[in-house]
Amino acid sequence: MENPSAQKLIKKIQVDLFKNGFVAETMIADLKRLREYALEEQNPVLVKAIRLTYEHLEENGAFLIPIPDDEPVDEETELITEENTSTENNIESLEYLLSLFSDLSKKNNLLDLKEYNKAFQEF
Repeated sequence: MENPSAQKLIKKIQVDLFKNGFVAETMIADLKRLREYALEEQNPVLVKAIRLTYEHLEENGAFLIPIPDDEPVDEETELITEENTSTENNIESLEYLLSLFSDLSKKNNLLDLKEYNKAFQEF
């Protein structure tokens, strides 16, 4: 995101997560504010990712989506295993997702954001 206020909010969310641990209510409120900045930037992938993130947190009270794989997966051979789904809060994946919000100028970051969106919808 290019808006300096949005960058500050992303940093705040990251620092809160690091210092206070996962607090769903605070994170959801911050993400809803962040989405407003994303709407101004007119980036539909980012807007959707932020919305899906806070909806996921509201529904589950935790972040349960793993970090996308580096290698492309053949959808026909992909099997959902116990390793792909978890009932534990995946803070590392959440931290990575937040870092993607900061810099979408890199093609791989945008691709990973699309993978997160897909994972949210399949969850």
